[in-house]
Amino acid sequence: MTEKFTALYEEHKRLGASFTDFGGWQMPLKYSSELAEHHAVRKAAGLFDLSHMGEVEVTGPDAGAFLDYALTGKLSAVKVGRAKYSLITNEAGGIIDDLISYRLAEDSYLVVPNAGNAPVVAAELAARADGFDVRVHDASADTSLVAVQGPNAEAIVLALVPAGQAEKVTGMKYYAADTVDLAVGGEAGERTLNLLLARTGYTGEDGFEIYVPNDDAAALWGALLAAGAESGLIPAGLACRDSLRLEAGMPLYGNELSLDLDPYAAGLGPVVALSKEGDFVGRAALEAKKEQAPARRLVGLKGAGRRAGRSHYPVLSDGAVIGEVTSGAPSPTLGYPVALAYVDTAFAEPGTEVQVDLRGKPEPFTVVALPFYKRAK
Repeated sequence: MTEKFTALYEEHKRLGASFTDFGGWQMPLKYSSELAEHHAVRKAAGLFDLSHMGEVEVTGPDAGAFLDYALTGKLSAVKVGRAKYSLITNEAGGIIDDLISYRLAEDSYLVVPNAGNAPVVAAELAARADGFDVRVHDASADTSLVAVQGPNAEAIVLALVPAGQAEKVTGMKYYAADTVDLAVGGEAGERTLNLLLARTGYTGEDGFEIYVPNDDAAALWGALLAAGAESGLIPAGLACRDSLRLEAGMPLYGNELSLDLDPYAAGLGPVVALSKEGDFVGRAALEAKKEQAPARRLVGLKGAGRRAGRSHYPVLSDGAVIGEVTSGAPSPTLGYPVALAYVDTAFAEPGTEVQVDLRGKPEPFTVVALPFYKRAK
């Protein structure tokens, strides 16, 4: 597989990032300390390069009706300027990807799939467009995505926005988006970029995701770092992004979600809009699955000791295997190990005592309600 690099790769090298392969992309794993980056996002702010994510534009008179057919949610009901979390499944109800869709205008949406699935999702959407008056355009190769996450995120973004547009930022609700002017510098000198700003994220904190053409990504990155210098903003890599999303109980495709898993086992039943009119891909299979109690359910596990369960570690009850960990790590914020795991339905109730086999040594864990961490409003 050919290595892929984001438009910010040289910026990360200058900042001393350690890199890792993620879906074929060379992405910053951390810059200095993943623990420091984690705490910065919880207490101040972190700056992430998410340019490996996909961006698929869906436009045309049938855009809403088409996405109602192509995805599990009712995208036609989303108001302009708002976003919706949804799933794209196959005919068998298996999860191809989880994604966010933004309604930018009456006949215009931006669908954002995960990095490793972006080409597959773009191809699936194009294949499903037959018979609809829509245009499906994969803009991933031309688009960068930068995220500012943390309690100081709003103040940092406001520092780049003209006073006349400040209310666009301060009044923006969670899962909403709008275009704003952002002042950036660079070799071309001070200039303004009109960009899509979304109040979304994958950390459990307040924050924004900003979509920017590749050619302007470095200028935006530098402007945000400068604007946040006195607010505790630091660049943050994928390592802390994973520990942050785990504390927030957010699933990761390939760990908690896959083609072999359906939305109901993953606790994503509300994302499947069986009440919407008309057919959608996977509807019949998902209707049948809803009537069947899943053999296993996704749960949160809180460790009583210091050692963390990791992906694929067995979950036990009285020595018998009753599940498997999908993600796990020590929680820097909470101070104890946390994990996501699929366990037999009989053991999925919060308060149930189980063990995780940590390389031959069973350690006590308790099933708890998700998320593990929830920020103060």
